[in-house]
Amino acid sequence: TFVARSPFRGFAAVPRALMAELHACMEQVWTRGGDDADAWAAARRLGRRSSLALALGIGRREVANRLRPDRRAALLVVSHRLMERPEPISRLRRGGAAFIPLVHDLIPATHPEYARPGVAMQHLRRLATVARLADGIIVNSSATSDALRPHLVGQDQPAPMHVAPLGLDLPAAAATMAPAGPYFVAIGTIEPRKNHLLLLHLWRDFAQKFGPAAPRLVLIGRRGWENENILDLLERCTLLRGLVEEHGELPDRDVVGLLRGARALLFPSFAEGYGLPLAEALACGVPAICSDLPALREVGEAVPEYLDPLDGAGWRRTILDYAMEDSRARAAQMARLKNWVAPSWDDHFHAVDRLIDNVLARRAPAPIRHEQPEAILSSGLRDRPHFRPSPVATGDVPMS
Repeated sequence: TFVARSPFRGFAAVPRALMAELHACMEQVWTRGGDDADAWAAARRLGRRSSLALALGIGRREVANRLRPDRRAALLVVSHRLMERPEPISRLRRGGAAFIPLVHDLIPATHPEYARPGVAMQHLRRLATVARLADGIIVNSSATSDALRPHLVGQDQPAPMHVAPLGLDLPAAAATMAPAGPYFVAIGTIEPRKNHLLLLHLWRDFAQKFGPAAPRLVLIGRRGWENENILDLLERCTLLRGLVEEHGELPDRDVVGLLRGARALLFPSFAEGYGLPLAEALACGVPAICSDLPALREVGEAVPEYLDPLDGAGWRRTILDYAMEDSRARAAQMARLKNWVAPSWDDHFHAVDRLIDNVLARRAPAPIRHEQPEAILSSGLRDRPHFRPSPVATGDVPMS
């Protein structure tokens, strides 16, 4: 059962057919690109329909039916969004549903200097909700698990936590207009945490020393926040013109096409919770040069070249080495890459299913209450003047 937060009445069910239609629209956008106007228009229409139904309270009864005394239910929240407002979650939990969130990372709390103003405190409130209410926790990496454990002080017995790395489902590569000559790819939102500034300074140095013979750099990712210095280089540095290409958001198949032709993925981040671009690059058979971070070592294992994100000289030396056709270092990484196994969605969901089974086996069936089941969902988010639906998924397992 898919649910979303109603503006006034807590959680309500969203019809499965509507969710399937919305998913198809978004799949089309991701595959063909953000300029697919028809798919975007259809997704917006579906969003408005869903918002109207939620505002009218449609779907509350279906959620109440999931909390019958003869069922064991789990509220699976796979987005950080709205977890800073715990009362609707707490209300479902009092009605008998186990709360199982997916924590992607703690970066706004551990590295507030890379977050927008106010986001650090918002994320700490989300972590407090997890610590106080979670009956089980899914994390995408052991690095996230290690960062999260010190925050789990809200219960006498911390909730069980399972590591479930995100899987990959890469499309076929599109025929993409790749730069002439050797080039490198960096994937990620353009923001200070991703350390684009290091790459742009290196490429300005390459331009001065090698001119048009310098390798190319392809940046994939939308522009983010707190990045004035980066944007100044992209927009005003004449030396970078013709050597650095900024593509913004691209369809998945175009990203795969560009990756497959690259000399390496460049991933100089200061902090990561998982590192999906690294997994995608290795799955495409492309070497990677990345920061020496626990999360990235967990994904890449012994395959990539690991460097300190502040070691500009090391990054310069390694990039120029990998740009050469006869690079021994690159050939050695390609040999290591043959033994790397990509994470799968089957493995991810096996871990999730084990956690759900574990959590529900420990919980008693939902208690029988004297009030109508709908009363569990009656108050909701009256303090939210502006509402955007945030779908999350619930699953239920009948008692054996």
